[in-house]
Amino acid sequence: MTETFPSPGHDHDRCVDRVVAHAETICAARGVRFTDQRRRVLAIVAGSHRAIGAYDIIETLAGDGARPAPVTVYRALDFLIGNGFVHRIASRNAFVTCMRQHDDHAAVFLICDRCGTIGEVEAGRVLGVVDSKARDTGFTVDRAVIEVSGQCRNCAADV
Repeated sequence: MTETFPSPGHDHDRCVDRVVAHAETICAARGVRFTDQRRRVLAIVAGSHRAIGAYDIIETLAGDGARPAPVTVYRALDFLIGNGFVHRIASRNAFVTCMRQHDDHAAVFLICDRCGTIGEVEAGRVLGVVDSKARDTGFTVDRAVIEVSGQCRNCAADV
């Protein structure tokens, strides 16, 4: 089980290794290609528990050599989102690794305003209430993203 807000000194490399290994296993099982570009983008996004923008990903990739075209990074992100490895954080126009490895890809994001860390928690019941309330009005939910701002336990302890 993944901690929602890992301690600041935890080993990010273990998170990256776990996320990439999970993606390799899922892609093999689904018969889809997990290209080197997709692997590198996922590793960059998984490199911290903060959201990262597409152009920050491009800059990091450029440090490895040639600067990739934005479209190639966006295609990799689309693949990673579509396969449940990455979430888009709408309020930040940025991306974060899916740390829960859930099938329905529904989550509530807890965004720390102090350190920028993003925690992910199960959203089943919350989205069930949203869907129910929407149906009561005749509205059909296609997709729901819930982002909550506040302070993580690590930052709250520093106050």
